Amino acid sequence: MELGFTFMILAVLIIAIWVIFELRRLKHKVFAIFLIALVLFFYASTSIAFREQTINFKSQEGITSASKIYFAWLGSAFSNVKLITTNAIKMEWSTQNSSVGE
Repeated sequence: MELGFTFMILAVLIIAIWVIFELRRLKHKVFAIFLIALVLFFYASTSIAFREQTINFKSQEGITSASKIYFAWLGSAFSNVKLITTNAIKMEWSTQNSSVGE
């Protein structure tokens, strides 16, 4: 009886230690995935925003111009998402099917 109880306590301790390490590793994985997604979003958005622009990144004026273009594009993208979301909310999403000719 005592030997089984000791093994059960050891098993619970081993599982608890394993869960603690996995949660710690999961936190780092989530942060790493977030950083990767952020870098990919920045790369994709800058390549879209500067697609038809010729910008000189070697001068202060070029960097200022690039930041203005990027943040204007980013603001426009967010306002477009907001517009699409509000239009989707305003739509009638009833479960009734009706014909076009009615």
